[in-house]
Amino acid sequence: MWNWRYLLVMGLCGTAGYEGQAAYAAPSEQGGTLSLAPIVSASATGQPVAAKTETKTWFSDIDVGLQLEAGAMANSGHPHNGMNFGQLLQSHSDTGLLNQVALTITKPVDPIGGGYGLGANIQMLYGSDARAYVITGISDRWLKHDRYQITPIQANIALHMPWLTKEGLDVQAGILASPMGVEVLNPAGRAFYTMTYTAQYSNPFEHVGFYGQWHFNLHYAVLFGVDAGNQKSFGRGNNNGRPAGYVGFNASQLAGGAVSVTYLLRVGPEDARRQLGTHRAHEAQRYWNDLNATWQITPKWSLTAEATQVHDEGLEANTWSGVLWGAYAATSSLTINARAEVYRDSTGQFIVQYPEDGSYGRVLLGLPARTYSAPATTYGDFSLNAVWRPQLGHHVKLLQIRPEIRFDRSLNNTRPFADFRHQNRILIGGDVTLGF
Repeated sequence: MWNWRYLLVMGLCGTAGYEGQAAYAAPSEQGGTLSLAPIVSASATGQPVAAKTETKTWFSDIDVGLQLEAGAMANSGHPHNGMNFGQLLQSHSDTGLLNQVALTITKPVDPIGGGYGLGANIQMLYGSDARAYVITGISDRWLKHDRYQITPIQANIALHMPWLTKEGLDVQAGILASPMGVEVLNPAGRAFYTMTYTAQYSNPFEHVGFYGQWHFNLHYAVLFGVDAGNQKSFGRGNNNGRPAGYVGFNASQLAGGAVSVTYLLRVGPEDARRQLGTHRAHEAQRYWNDLNATWQITPKWSLTAEATQVHDEGLEANTWSGVLWGAYAATSSLTINARAEVYRDSTGQFIVQYPEDGSYGRVLLGLPARTYSAPATTYGDFSLNAVWRPQLGHHVKLLQIRPEIRFDRSLNNTRPFADFRHQNRILIGGDVTLGF
């Protein structure tokens, strides 16, 4: 249900919350084009009046949103190291976590003349999720020894430019959430509390740079971007000093609005100089491929599928995966979801657990850190959950409750779970999200 174009448009249009928090009240989840709000309110009647005309300034629609998420996942293996192996966000077993307190200040894209539009987004996150969404050189040293850390998720300007085609070009520049993949950090924008191996290990998280989409028409767009690397900034925050970037396409609202497809290729050096040496780190490329599609079968039933492949020349490592989501909207406030995934880590270098609060950022820079990893493994997982979103009103934009059960298994007889003693495990728990 959530594709790259939809998330970018939500960001550019300045929704009232974090990473498209207003997705639970969005007019469409099948993509769309940027709609610029009028600067001056229309007159209610055609009659001359003596009263002053109400006008809208560029600053009058700045919005502030606050969203909180907390949850826990119990582990059937009760690992002695206290870790849910293969889960970066729901990392600690049998332990409650304050995943996110997210504050968003958004200026929607409004016309500034000549067909151009300008907006801005700032999103700061405090919580346990910030340990994995760290940006080296910016937030990797903020509260780095604490379980609950702070990191920027977005800090960018958004531009609409009326170039070449009727729908024009939309661009964001600054700190950006990655456009690749289906599952996003915002709990209001993804179906499950736990995340797939694909979303955590084969999709980038965020960037410092720019990306955009050039709309051929209402249905087709070219996607592109350049950045400093996955979760890297500049100077001491860049692990090899070379840029990376995206290219791809989006086809949205096909088949009468029921089908959307997105493909992205990402290429660039991602391995640290400290790990491979400067020459090899600059030369060795990582290739990420992601293809995902959604199909709204009926108003109640939908399917989403994603296929990924990653090849890292420096690590001499490969992954591939396939994920399928199914959703049934039982009522206007209750949705039942199922998810199945197969993920292959050919060398055991991608699926890694970070037991110390600052380990993830240190590994990004090639610095020593304690980690857990398994042998080459083909992972299979299956999850079921319910998403309940009652309408409370009284300034509460979102109450979301998601109980979940998840089964993971090694499909090639390795033992990656519960201190590397078990071939499989069950996670049971869920989360609660509250948005204002």
